[in-house]
Amino acid sequence: MSGLIALLDDVATISKVAAASIDDVAGQAAKAGAKAAGAVIDDAAVTPKYVHGFKADRELPIVWKIARGSIFNKLVILLPIAVLLSVFAPWAISPLLMLGGAYLCYEGAHKVASLFHKSDAHDSKAHTHPETDGAALEEKRVAGAIKTDFILSAEIMTIALSTIPATDSVITKVLILAIVAVGITVAVYGFVAVIVKADDVGVHLATERTGALAALGRGIVKVTPGFMTALTVVGTAAMIWVGGQIIVHGLYELGWPLPYETVHHWAEAAAAAVPQAPGIVAWIVTAFCDGVLGLILGLILLPIVANVVKPAIAAIRPETN
Repeated sequence: MSGLIALLDDVATISKVAAASIDDVAGQAAKAGAKAAGAVIDDAAVTPKYVHGFKADRELPIVWKIARGSIFNKLVILLPIAVLLSVFAPWAISPLLMLGGAYLCYEGAHKVASLFHKSDAHDSKAHTHPETDGAALEEKRVAGAIKTDFILSAEIMTIALSTIPATDSVITKVLILAIVAVGITVAVYGFVAVIVKADDVGVHLATERTGALAALGRGIVKVTPGFMTALTVVGTAAMIWVGGQIIVHGLYELGWPLPYETVHHWAEAAAAAVPQAPGIVAWIVTAFCDGVLGLILGLILLPIVANVVKPAIAAIRPETN
């Protein structure tokens, strides 16, 4: 009898340890997902353009194809690479993170600059209004979306990896990254599915229902375009902010603390000036400064990419022209 009691006690102890481990993994996964917010928001803001112009009955299937590609990117390709890096080349994580941060700054600055260049806006509009909705065009759009997702997913997974303590086991890292990958993919593409079908739902309610439901449908139809615009703005701002933040922290870790310390000093001074809400004020100042630095870096990168990087890629791979 005493042996059975001891066995049950051991099982209870193991269960408590397992539960604590699960809680720890879930908590770290939530923290990692929150840290990658900028890339996540931009992913949600970018994806709807790939279904624009297709028939309504193809919108959700296209979103589903992109989502499957995204989960493949994260779980099959990027997760193993991230874990191998953490084990064999942890020193490479910070530079890779900064490279991704620079990409976010560049993309954000490109979107900002396009507001002041009509030709860029025209090209974007042409890209999002297909002349036909054939299967070939659909596959081309899906492939392009998955390629874009790969870059954003790589940034998300790298950011997530950077939040995991180096002392954690490989299994813990795999679990955390897997939870982040699945959770973010479901959240992003579930959100995208709701967005792309919102106008159809609104039209249905407005035309097929009466009273409050019809009014709700008209409201959805009216609000959706403005919401999409706001989402794009928020996504761009988040890209620039997170990219700048990554660069500032990366420079600090690599031994150039001036940008980080300067921003931190300004944030502390602002917080001290507003004692009623020091935490919020410090965060706002920090985010603003990181965003400004990110935008400056992005604007610097624009001519470099246009005049050096793209011609070099075109010379190596002329078929991409």
